[in-house]
Amino acid sequence: MRTASAIILSAAVAGTALQQGAAFVPGSRGAASVASARASSRRQHVATPRMVAGQVGAGVEQVAGSDSEGLLDTSRMQRASNGPGVKVPPSQKLKIAIVGAGLGGMITAMDLSEAGHDVEIFEARRFVGGKVGSWVDKDGNHIEMGLHVFFGCYYNLFGIFRRLGIFDSALRLKEHEHMFVNTGGVLGGLDFRMGGIGAPFNGVKAFLTSTQLSVGDKLANALALATSPVVKALFNFDAAMVDVRALDAVSFSEWFEGQGGSRGSITRLWDPIAYALGFIDCDHISARCMLTIFQLFAVRSEASVLRMLEGSPEDFIHTPILKYLADRNVQVHTNRRIADITHDTDAQGRPTRVRGLVITGGGGGREEAREFDVVVAATDVPGIKKLLPRAFREGYGFFDRIYNLDGVPVATVQLRFDGWVTELNDAERRKDVASDYSAGRAPGLDNLLYSADAEFSCFADLALTSPSSNYYQAGKGSLLQCVMTPGDKWMGASTEAIAEACLEQVRNLFPSARELNCTWHSVVKVAESLYREAPGMDKNRPTQRTPLPNFYLAGSYTYQDYIDSMEGATKSALLCADVVLEDTPKLAALRDEMAREKAPVA
Repeated sequence: MRTASAIILSAAVAGTALQQGAAFVPGSRGAASVASARASSRRQHVATPRMVAGQVGAGVEQVAGSDSEGLLDTSRMQRASNGPGVKVPPSQKLKIAIVGAGLGGMITAMDLSEAGHDVEIFEARRFVGGKVGSWVDKDGNHIEMGLHVFFGCYYNLFGIFRRLGIFDSALRLKEHEHMFVNTGGVLGGLDFRMGGIGAPFNGVKAFLTSTQLSVGDKLANALALATSPVVKALFNFDAAMVDVRALDAVSFSEWFEGQGGSRGSITRLWDPIAYALGFIDCDHISARCMLTIFQLFAVRSEASVLRMLEGSPEDFIHTPILKYLADRNVQVHTNRRIADITHDTDAQGRPTRVRGLVITGGGGGREEAREFDVVVAATDVPGIKKLLPRAFREGYGFFDRIYNLDGVPVATVQLRFDGWVTELNDAERRKDVASDYSAGRAPGLDNLLYSADAEFSCFADLALTSPSSNYYQAGKGSLLQCVMTPGDKWMGASTEAIAEACLEQVRNLFPSARELNCTWHSVVKVAESLYREAPGMDKNRPTQRTPLPNFYLAGSYTYQDYIDSMEGATKSALLCADVVLEDTPKLAALRDEMAREKAPVA
């Protein structure tokens, strides 16, 4: 089967190699027409999304075989939308502390409070959102921790958006293509549009017509993918995922080149995608991580569709979530650090159960000891390492394995211009900031953009893709947001040096932007962001239920059969809430037992 598929795909590549889409060449009228048509189509598409691939959960292709992990189970969206579907009896209502107000912590709180528990959240930062955090600076600029894109297979997160009533208002659907910008403004990428024909055929078409790869690289690419678990997924999805998980111990490059793939494919196509997914390149990212995405794209058209927020995460994610939590009496405390997790131990000093938290950052800066029936740690990798008492790590290999994980550094740069950087063809429109270009009407490329020729893995013009939250400002132009990866080299650099390096590379990609001025910039450095999805690391990810009966974990680094992402954080939160609710009768009994032990003897 795999050999036959490889022959078929290779023959298809050879037969269509000359049918490559036109790249932009400065001064080319044909390219200008293509770009203009794309821009017009893109704006119409955002206004009235009608593509089957854009209709999340409706009209999707069926998965062949089973999908035990629910990666492509659209009913998960309904579960996330409806909530946990249970109410705890008053006698089992628990006091629950959640450490961390990222997506993982806040969505866990949504479910637990909806079920009737008494929930409080403690966040060390002054703002919520975690790795999806954003805030407003003193001049009114919205600053983000990173660039956030929503794949069409984010069923769980989209379900949360539907529960909040924001799915249609918070997200902007983009054209079904993954666009690459190369030196000099030459466009390439993967165009999945195929007149309504879906997966896997639109994916094959996207690779065959891509201008991002040479004919030789296409042939090698086809051979590698056609002899991969991706083909098996078309016939038995679960069996293919077993094969994918077994490849966690090798890097994507090692696997890909071993299957006959070319180094050119890696450098021109897969490295930028790997950087965008995990902030590390194909030589250092697990084959499991990359192939998990490929599996989803291969069997579902909508999986590769991209959406972006209408504006900032603060306005379009966090504010609705905080209102939902407030309506359910959840208290969210920012600027609160956890100094310790109080706990009981056995005769050997091994932790047996948690009692509560020691909290700093309140009035007067004094430490406050609070008791809780349940503690949920919903942090990132550096956060959980700081939070766990030494006794937890020494007492249980479950916790000790977490210390094998680490985060990846990343720098996110925002650059404001006095014109439209990604408008490649029309010099007048490029400099026109007097017209009303609100609501995403600005000229340029309205999509997530990748590049193999810059040190930012992915970028977008937020004034065009996400025009609300003051990203579009009347009388001003593009607001590029660029993710600088790998981020190691930038951690010790000054904000000015990072912004200057980014600006120089923007002008390398868009020579026409050299006539525009950068009027404002911002740089956010995160020393440890996504957990490093390196080969062999997946086995160190902990489950949401821990060896301690009333201590749980959430967060995208915890185990869920997806990658570290917004969807991964959401899945971890729903899994965490499910196990807490499943354990609630036992947890209520444990609470009563602990209260009796604490009560004074008459």
